[in-house]
Amino acid sequence: MSQVVVITGASAGVGRATAVEFARQGYDIALLARGKQRLEAARREIEALGVRALPISVDIADPDAVERAADEVERELGPIDVWVNNAMTTVFAPFKEITPKEFRRATEVTYLGTVYGTMAALKRMLPRDKGSIVQVGSALAYRAIPLQAPYCGAKHAVRGFTDSIRSELIHDKSKVRLSMVHLPAMNTPQFSWCKTHLPRHPQPVPPIFQPEVAARGIVWAAKHRRREVHVGRSAVLAIWGNKLFPGFGDRYLAANGLEGQQTDEPVQENRPYNLFEPVDADFGARGIFDDRASDSSWQLWVTTHRGLVTAVGAAAVLVAAGMAAWWM
Repeated sequence: MSQVVVITGASAGVGRATAVEFARQGYDIALLARGKQRLEAARREIEALGVRALPISVDIADPDAVERAADEVERELGPIDVWVNNAMTTVFAPFKEITPKEFRRATEVTYLGTVYGTMAALKRMLPRDKGSIVQVGSALAYRAIPLQAPYCGAKHAVRGFTDSIRSELIHDKSKVRLSMVHLPAMNTPQFSWCKTHLPRHPQPVPPIFQPEVAARGIVWAAKHRRREVHVGRSAVLAIWGNKLFPGFGDRYLAANGLEGQQTDEPVQENRPYNLFEPVDADFGARGIFDDRASDSSWQLWVTTHRGLVTAVGAAAVLVAAGMAAWWM
């Protein structure tokens, strides 16, 4: 019997790429998102890979709707083995220009959506004492940047929430796995449909990676007991740089962070955005920055092959020590 994975925000971007990666490994996929047209396109893509796909139109910020969706998944596909909390939305703007309604909505989807997804997953996994929950995080959960206060705040909150729940699972000696995958800048459609008050088109801060890179890290995390997985060298540098030199990061981003998140193209008038309602068109997994995005990460390879890297390093040290002793 195939394993079952639930992915929130599964109709586009990292969620869509993750659904494809799980499908290629034989999982049946429950696709949770709002936009029905994108969900149907994702369903066709998944089923073409020979597995079952269950699209469910749901607002992840509605806890009752999330619970009903989880019930439907187990009724139609079977017990949930993996739950990936990926859904997000945001506002690109200086904080002083964001309305309370906009900030609340971005927080409800990105943070509380993760909370509600985790609740639904644990309700089903804890009695069976098995399962894996993956929270899709960001380097911005450690190093916040200007123009993205709602998103950064939500991802910081997800990290704190996840650490708390992990401690409880350890205390209870639960076999349910809980991990967080922190991403670098990704080439996803969010920059084309997010709410923005900026004069110019939003862009990710280079280096940029394709969503398939994130998908490989998320799938790997679902199968291994690793507390956190960092994807991309830039994510690692941002996380450790903030731990060691937070003040420098504040000043650097003050000087470079605002311009660096905008292209030279003006934002189109009446641009559609997905903050309150879905932009119901099939954007797929990738955004508009293909020519600047990398489809591989040596850092992720090292992270997911840590045992091999350690063994090779130890062997190299032994060989070097042996040669030095022989020449002495």
